[in-house]
Amino acid sequence: MTASEEPGAGLVTPDPWSQLRALTPARIALGRAGASLPTKAHLDFQLAHARARDAVHEAFDIEAAGGALRAAGMDWLPVRSAACPELAEGAGHRDRYLQRPDLGRRLDPASRESLERRFAADAGIDAVFVVADGLSARAVHRHAVPLLSRIFPRLVADGWSLAPVVLAEQGRVALGDEIGALMRARLVVVLIGERPGLSSPDSLGAYLTWQPRQGRTDADRNCISNIRPEGLAYEPAAGRLDYLMREARRRKLSGVALKDETAVMGE
Repeated sequence: MTASEEPGAGLVTPDPWSQLRALTPARIALGRAGASLPTKAHLDFQLAHARARDAVHEAFDIEAAGGALRAAGMDWLPVRSAACPELAEGAGHRDRYLQRPDLGRRLDPASRESLERRFAADAGIDAVFVVADGLSARAVHRHAVPLLSRIFPRLVADGWSLAPVVLAEQGRVALGDEIGALMRARLVVVLIGERPGLSSPDSLGAYLTWQPRQGRTDADRNCISNIRPEGLAYEPAAGRLDYLMREARRRKLSGVALKDETAVMGE
């Protein structure tokens, strides 16, 4: 049987923009079969949707992440947000996290007490990195340590004092404000799994805040998004983060008042 004789051959109408698909992972130029999508495009969409849902519900393996940090020469300590109490009544821990974003923005009592006790007499540090699962633990598992392995040497060479990396279970971006304040850090960087897209279930974001404290808003932060090999690769991401951290320390600010000028500078 030749290709033209195969069942269904000739039923799919190609899209004239099909050559553009080589330039983007976006779902364009899929063709059509009658008034519908071709079967392959429909199945690809279902697979991508399933991967995005799995990424949202995947558990953060703190021990594995901590082991990878230790192997890379970095100290770490664990904390939990108020979205994951010791006993979740009825709904599972992840359901509670997804339904109550406010709980992911603050520490549970035990974690808060631990940080208060450990850093009460500390003179303060330049920066702390918080790694939180967010909406994609998969992103953190894959990309957090490779990025940290590239940014830490730059900062150490530049004389920064750095706290142990904080691994935060069921955390939102604003959780870093409370953590940074308790650890007396002048700057906090939250590495967090971003909301999965249909072409990017493992996108990592980096959120930088100068003088973290509870009550900070998104206008007080700088964000570097889509950190992954298929998006913004580790080296340029580390370069941008290094620039923003240096400028935040020099100018003592972050957020809308601090612009990323690395593209202008050719970095």
